[in-house]
Amino acid sequence: MFTGLIECEGVITRAERVSGGMRLEVYSPEFGRDMAIGDSIAVDGVCLTVVKFIRGAFLTDVSGETLDRTTLGGLQQGGKVNLERALRLSDRLGGHLVSGHIDGVGKIELRQPAGKFTVYQFQAPPAVMRYVVEKGSIAVDGISLTVAKTAPQGFTAAVIPQTEAATTLKDKVVGSPVNLEADMLAKYVERFVAGYTGAEDAPRERKGLGEMLREFTDGGR
Repeated sequence: MFTGLIECEGVITRAERVSGGMRLEVYSPEFGRDMAIGDSIAVDGVCLTVVKFIRGAFLTDVSGETLDRTTLGGLQQGGKVNLERALRLSDRLGGHLVSGHIDGVGKIELRQPAGKFTVYQFQAPPAVMRYVVEKGSIAVDGISLTVAKTAPQGFTAAVIPQTEAATTLKDKVVGSPVNLEADMLAKYVERFVAGYTGAEDAPRERKGLGEMLREFTDGGR
């Protein structure tokens, strides 16, 4: 579990295709000092597992499924990625709950200054947009952003200078692909509501709110 608050950028020193996936080597000497083999880490928002350390870098393996569903398949030597260590239970939750499981790939459609901020417009697939609401949260390449406005095919977000300077957003151009993860709470709410409205795949008897409350208070009697 992560928060979407990027700790630093790493540099790709190896992106080697192997049978069924990719072996990534990410150079970030200060970042990896308190990590251990087996730790989870978010690389551009994708939850990966550290498998080895070497010369100030950490190595991780990326499955073919992950390569197909994220932007990691396009990484090349010399490129930069956003890095975040897994959340401790004692940490402050400064961003929002991020699982590191990407829901879809979008792209930057517009970037323009707006005073001290930079406004980004992102294209997003319908599978992501169904969970996006104004003033809600979304992770873009692992960065926790607040949605300013929504449209049928995407959303905008105003990025503060600190976030832009500390992440790879400043290096991306219009048209660049980005990993998107919708707020997981929205997914749970949808699942919960569907269970009571009969919208799940499996057929179930529809019940009114009053009947459900009576069953709950009666304790199943």
